[in-house]
Parts: sequence; C-alpha cells; structure tokens
Amino acid sequence: MATRKVGAGMAVMLAVAVLLAAPGYSSEPVAPAPVTKAQTPAVTPPADGAVPAWAKVSPLQIDAARKLGVPVAKELDLGGGVTIRLVLIPAGKFMMGSPDSEKGRVKNEGQHEVTLSKPFYAGVTEVTQAQYQAIMGTNPSSFKGATNPVEMVSWNDAAEFCKKLSDKTRQAVRLPTEAEWEYACRVEDPPRRAGTATAFSFGDSDSTLGDHAWYSANSGGTTHPVGQKKPNAWGLCDMHGNVWEWCADGYGDYPKGAVTDPQGAAPCAQRVLRGGSWLFNTGNCRAANRHWSSPGGRLSDCGFRVVASVSAPGL
Repeated sequence: MATRKVGAGMAVMLAVAVLLAAPGYSSEPVAPAPVTKAQTPAVTPPADGAVPAWAKVSPLQIDAARKLGVPVAKELDLGGGVTIRLVLIPAGKFMMGSPDSEKGRVKNEGQHEVTLSKPFYAGVTEVTQAQYQAIMGTNPSSFKGATNPVEMVSWNDAAEFCKKLSDKTRQAVRLPTEAEWEYACRVEDPPRRAGTATAFSFGDSDSTLGDHAWYSANSGGTTHPVGQKKPNAWGLCDMHGNVWEWCADGYGDYPKGAVTDPQGAAPCAQRVLRGGSWLFNTGNCRAANRHWSSPGGRLSDCGFRVVASVSAPGL
C-alpha cells in the first residue's frame, strides 16, 4: 500500500487492486499509435507543410511549425511496429495556477505569469502499456491492455523510460516540466492563443467533463484505452483524467511573481503529478490542480506522458 499526498495536504491511501472494467466511451476519438505497423526510421516526420491525418492540430500550431521550419507532428519509432505520436506546442505566455474564485481551488495554486521561451513536442496521449513494454521490456500495470495507459510506474521508472527512448530515437525525450504540462493543458478553443483562464481546457463547467476525461464518475474503477475522449485544442488527449501524469519538477511553493521557464523546487523529496485520474473527482481533474508523491512511489492511477525538445535554428 502506497501513500500519496494530495493538493489539499490530505494523505490518500490507495490499495492497488484490479477492479471490474466499465463499457468504453468514444467521442471524436483520436486513435493511439498503432501497434502493428512497422517503421524503419527512428523519427517519422510528415512532408514539409503536411499534417498527418491523426494529428488534430490547430492553425496556431501549423503556423508556428512553418516559422520554425519543423514538422507540426511526428512519430517516434519504438520498434516492433510501436510508435509514439507527438505534436508541436508553440512557445508562449500564460497565467499558471487558479484564481481565488475557482471552484475546488486549493491554496497551493497561486496564480502567476509564466513564459515558456521554447516550443516543444508533446505526446498526443499518455504512454501506453505497449509503448512502455517496447522500451522497458516489462509491463507493470494493474489494468492490462496494450492501448491503456501504463501505470504502477514511479517517477524514477518514467525518467528511465525517457532516457532509453532518447538513446533509441536520438531525440531529447523527457518528462514535461509542471509549467509545460499546464500550458499544454490550457488552450483556447478555437486556439487563438495558449493559456485559458478556465478550470478545464474546455471551460469552467464540469458538466461536460465526461466528454473529455475518465474520472471517478464514469471510469468504472479502471483505466481505459488512451485517445477515446475529446482532445483539447492542441490535439492532446486525456490531459484530464485516466491516470495522473508525472512531471519533471520537484514539488514546492510557486514563485510570487512572473517567471520564465520554471523548473520547480530543487532539491525536493517529492515529484509533481498532474491531471487527475480514473479514481478522482472533478476538482482533482482541473488544469491547475497539483498532487505530488515520492519519486519511488507506484500506484495504479499514476502514469506519464512524454515531451521532446524542438531542434531548430536559435533554439
């Protein structure tokens, strides 16, 4: 049995158990990377200016890609026909945290301006069990399914996955910073700019959360295949719910003023988790909600998503 700290400071004891699966839900699905198609190059970018059919990207992303001279979307080949799909997230500025008036807010979410000076690629979905197996040679998950998110992985496990994937693909793959994660979660729809001020990527009301997330009210006590819910305006799925996502940062208090490219607390004994999960309620799925756990902790509702650095002149 593992202990995880939650945003309000309450310890949550979660016994890892395999529960009964619930019927699947699909709304404007974005399919996970195929697990049967073989590819030879380590990186498969689309042709210049082309957007692959699977990438639900916005004009804002396409414009940024053209200005940078990089693909707006690409796939990393993990071997054995397994790939990871990523889309470009432009650099930008946003308000991180939540306003005092936000429903479900806790005191560790103080609003402050954050500038991300560099673009990055973000995984379209959480890392799946097939993807984890392809790189690590094992699948520790409680809720088995090739396209379900991998869980029962610690921060240390996720960091090791990123290192091995970087070595294999010759790409700089890593966990997102906490600021990158929230920035990737927050985007206007239609995306005129990054950084919504709303509780969720799709607005303030949780009445339609079920269209975007697997959480306590609809999960049936289990994870679900990635990409079944509506993506946000960046084209990212499961930013709310399914599994908590490890971030690179150590957990700590936010800065009081504006910051650029924050890296979190250091040194720190706890690592940040974001996004909520199948086990938690709507408040924990908010874009600003912060959880944390020890880097060696493993739970059946904790997984991760990867990001990759952008190689372009001047970056």
